[in-house]
Amino acid sequence: MRPQKLSDVLGQEQFFGRSSAIIKSLKEGHLPSLIFWGPPGCGKTTIARLLAAEISADFVTLEAAVSGLKEFRVAINRAVENKIYQKQTVLFIDEIHRWNKKQQDALLPYVENGTVTFIGATTENPSFEVISALLSRVKVLLFEAISKEVIVEILERASQKEKISIGRNELELIAQFSGGDARVALNALELSSHSVKGENVTKEIIKEIFDKTNLLYDKAGEEHYNIISAFIKSMRGSDANAAVYYLARMIEGGEDPEFIARRMLIFASEDIGNALPTALVVANTCFDAVRKIGWPESELILSQTAIYLAKAPKSNLAKLAIGAAREEVQKSGTLPVPLHLRNASTSLMTDLGYGKNYIYTHNNPSAPQDFLPSEIVGKKFVL
Repeated sequence: MRPQKLSDVLGQEQFFGRSSAIIKSLKEGHLPSLIFWGPPGCGKTTIARLLAAEISADFVTLEAAVSGLKEFRVAINRAVENKIYQKQTVLFIDEIHRWNKKQQDALLPYVENGTVTFIGATTENPSFEVISALLSRVKVLLFEAISKEVIVEILERASQKEKISIGRNELELIAQFSGGDARVALNALELSSHSVKGENVTKEIIKEIFDKTNLLYDKAGEEHYNIISAFIKSMRGSDANAAVYYLARMIEGGEDPEFIARRMLIFASEDIGNALPTALVVANTCFDAVRKIGWPESELILSQTAIYLAKAPKSNLAKLAIGAAREEVQKSGTLPVPLHLRNASTSLMTDLGYGKNYIYTHNNPSAPQDFLPSEIVGKKFVL
């Protein structure tokens, strides 16, 4: 499913769109040395190969993780021979961050004298992993993870070509789970199609492939879970009498006291939260005390804490807020952090716009500034 020409590439249009500087340079037969910095499966290798094809160059690839100076010399000898016959060589080094300083130093003169056009690919920040001398001779392109919409389009192409029976909703689910990695998405589509053997691919199959198992358990007929459910709901309803009753049922039934304390610790955050922040401290102290004292003495600590939590004011604001935020993340994927909020710890990152126009809030508390990604500015999670 790799694109056969540059115009077929989906994603990274900011660098390889029709009006981009690199495309204009290619039309004149020139390709600069480049480093592609971005997450897995965003098209780094594919685009490097297609760029070499655009200028009819010999594409030589090295895997930094398994190649050393011996393999590098073989590649350079090939490039020198190409140069004799006036043929360009694109040397692509995958995972360039895995090469040490000595290996990167060996590459420098051949980039500088034009023996090779170098393209490196890395998932790590080149400011920290690539020597400054090499960085100064290349242009770094910051690739973004492929958007959910683009991955769906890639999957649609693949499913049509391979005649896979799969609906739009199922394609979107694969795209959602793939985290911006087209390779992961295509592998999942292939596995899904093999699993159903010509039938329609279902959401259940997709979830199984991504190990998204349903973690809900069946409470029906399970007295253990019936009682703890009633205990939690009694505290939530501020009925201390019922809470103590169900606590006694669990004690008499031989329930693990740490299990009870652990559930109250969760309850303190989930159902009381910021209405009374000290409830979390009390519940945590209860859990620690139960572990230290053991049974049966810790029943008084459990009773004291259960009554305190039942009588405390209630708020599920934290639960609703994080739930809404996670729903947005699942919907919109890994949106890029706004440039003005990124940490500009190197000159390269500063040149790329990291931290530009950030307003230091302590000095300008009333100055307007957006902190969410531009696609969801104004979204409210804490109501």
